[in-house]
Amino acid sequence: MKDKLTIVIPSKNEGQRLYECLDSITYQHRIDGVTVIIADISDDQYSIDIIEDCKFVFADMLDIKVIKGGYPSEGRLAGSKLVKTPYILFLDADMMLLKPNILLNSLNHMKYNNLDLVTVPFRTDKKWDWVFRLFDIGQELSIKLKSPFAVGGFQLWNLQKYWEAGGYNPLERFAEDYSLSSKVNIIKFGVYKSDGVYTSPRRFENKGFIYMFVLMIRSYINKNNPKFFINHHNYWN
Repeated sequence: MKDKLTIVIPSKNEGQRLYECLDSITYQHRIDGVTVIIADISDDQYSIDIIEDCKFVFADMLDIKVIKGGYPSEGRLAGSKLVKTPYILFLDADMMLLKPNILLNSLNHMKYNNLDLVTVPFRTDKKWDWVFRLFDIGQELSIKLKSPFAVGGFQLWNLQKYWEAGGYNPLERFAEDYSLSSKVNIIKFGVYKSDGVYTSPRRFENKGFIYMFVLMIRSYINKNNPKFFINHHNYWN
């Protein structure tokens, strides 16, 4: 896949989570030589050291490049500017790929169905997994409303179509993933149905379900209001 796919991971003080994410990538089919761009803005020495270790530990499998990041939108944009392959995967540092065929199958799903953007469902700890099942329903509703929502934790793009959609806006501080994915033609958006991606429930543990649910509704209501996404809405506090 190294000639087809580049992975971009925004990062700040992710520590061991980033190591586990990269380790899970190395088990993917045909992953040898794939470029992984880590857009990092860590100020924690332990996390910085982990990234340096990863560059050495995974050198036989992955071509890891580290660049300056920022907020997720800034890091993703900075990474995407360096991509030369026809496909780009935005992956968050707390995502774990549990099945070795998830990347290859997602890529094939995109190619065979002539899609511009593909995402996947997520699993998390049992206590919070019901939230993601509700999110699956909400995502289906977003498709019916012709305003697709692909979480930035796993966004697989046709690179040309990503730029045609405008790319990530570095000024956006909240729901930048929805702001971008909602611009995709609904017939060019797909969900590859798999249970092979795990993510940490930390967002819900930190903010709670009601906070996240209300902001999701507000994001839809304000989908045509650029100023809404520039405000961070205390998400990063």
